[in-house]
Amino acid sequence: FYERCVQILADIDEAESSVRQDNPEPKGTLRLTVTSAFGRIVILPLLNEFLKKWPELEIEISFTDRIIDLVEEGFDLGIRMGDLPVDSLMVARRITHCQHCIYASPAYLQQHGTPENIHEIGSHQRLIYGLQSDSGVWQLAEKAGAEIAIVGNRRLRFDSGEAIKDAAVAGMGIALMPSFLAADDVHHQRLVRLFPAWAGRDIAINAVYPHRKHLAAKVRQFIDMLVMHFPS
Repeated sequence: FYERCVQILADIDEAESSVRQDNPEPKGTLRLTVTSAFGRIVILPLLNEFLKKWPELEIEISFTDRIIDLVEEGFDLGIRMGDLPVDSLMVARRITHCQHCIYASPAYLQQHGTPENIHEIGSHQRLIYGLQSDSGVWQLAEKAGAEIAIVGNRRLRFDSGEAIKDAAVAGMGIALMPSFLAADDVHHQRLVRLFPAWAGRDIAINAVYPHRKHLAAKVRQFIDMLVMHFPS
């Protein structure tokens, strides 16, 4: 209760500064929720410079793939991947996007062979995201416009993108996963991208925050930092 009251007073101070037009600096605590993999790989490295720029600001972060009610749980801002439900109480701003691409480790390809065409992937060990009974279909599109649905082996299923990446690096199968998740392992040759002409659909990455007439400086500055980091 005390912490929420302190935050309310900080918001009032920002509002008064805005009326005086003296460009208020972010203060108080920014409570942020981000998806686990994107938060750790992309957002976390940005925080140091942001905190240096705004010394009066504190940040609390929840790394979770669980869908969180921002208002109910007291978060100022959420970073979410994929399509969002229509909600008049929320504002969503697209900050970037990512593609799901196909990866395998050199060890897996040496042991099981490299598929010669996209259709052969269905006969390989695929690493599936999602524990639901209907998970396991990979919808892919080619740059030239062709589309295909990959089905077949789905003996290994996970509820964590990072676990899929680790399993792929360990040579346990072929994975379809976000490019940012595989980038470091591709750079260090622990993973190889297969069929670069094919990929899953673009996935939007959005900054989501409760609809308010006055957007707190801490939220506005964090979103501005993200937009500058992803200029396209």
